[in-house]
Amino acid sequence: MSQQNLSQDEVDALLQGMTGDVPVAETEGVRPPKGSVREYNLASEDRIVRGRMPMLEVINERFSRNVMPALTEFAQRNLEISVGEVKVQKYSAFLRETMVPTNFNVVSMRPLRGSALFVCDPTLIFAFIDALFGGVGKFPARIEGREFSGTEQRVIMRIVEILLREYNKAWQGIYPLELTYQRSEMQPQFVNIAAAGDVVVTTVFTIEIGESVGSVRVCIPYANVEPIRDVLRSNNQGEAPGADKRWISLLSDQIQSAEVELVAELAKAPATVEQLLAMKVGDFIELDLGKTIKAHVDGVPVLEAGYGTSGGHYAIRIERVLTNQQVSWIGDQNA
Repeated sequence: MSQQNLSQDEVDALLQGMTGDVPVAETEGVRPPKGSVREYNLASEDRIVRGRMPMLEVINERFSRNVMPALTEFAQRNLEISVGEVKVQKYSAFLRETMVPTNFNVVSMRPLRGSALFVCDPTLIFAFIDALFGGVGKFPARIEGREFSGTEQRVIMRIVEILLREYNKAWQGIYPLELTYQRSEMQPQFVNIAAAGDVVVTTVFTIEIGESVGSVRVCIPYANVEPIRDVLRSNNQGEAPGADKRWISLLSDQIQSAEVELVAELAKAPATVEQLLAMKVGDFIELDLGKTIKAHVDGVPVLEAGYGTSGGHYAIRIERVLTNQQVSWIGDQNA
């Protein structure tokens, strides 16, 4: 029987087969043969079919509406907040989308297990600091290569306190969730609230302060809210009509408590540019005043009122509520 020597390549292949060290380049992208067995983890969250979370969207809208006046009062400057969509993604994908270094705030979620994240990007933090110290927002600071200073950390804590307070209020009536601040970090490796492959629910709140635009990113591991998923999806997949009525009632209650600006315009006086340029201190402007004036909300007349003083303050007295044919501006029929 003749002997046949193995080549060096064949020897290497045999050794690799014995040790299990198969080169990645040779196996990457190769489909398993038909009929072969692949490992599948039944505990993997990839198998879970997820739908919309209407109640979480309501919570986010509540939060953005309530936190805007609170942050405006804190910064003493007008700001605008817009809500992004509720996104379900891998935790690793969320971290890749996050600017670093940044401000990671770890919060507990009692009575649920686990922790969540409130992430404030540096642009937002420095916009608040700039506003608090009388700046105009044209020269944004950078935090590259350093940690937040003591003053910056105190401002961050005040912002986080406001965010958590209003977020807890947004959950009232839906689920008794209470977020409590635990700690702050600057690097993502110290805030592993979930494994890289775990699924998280995220929402981005974009905040505009003058010329600066920053964001607050809320990240909640899906495993944390899974025990209350029926609450968050109460209007999904053809549930009973009672769920629809509950959501409508909730939205109606929130609309009733929404803050609006009521403007009562006393009078108008037409003038030309020439007349304006010629005006000086002590000049009089004639006004034609009626017995009543109209009060507007967002340009829509809602009240007819008399005007005068009350308790040493200028005031109006409602004479008539202006309604359309069926529903009044406050939502009651036949008002």
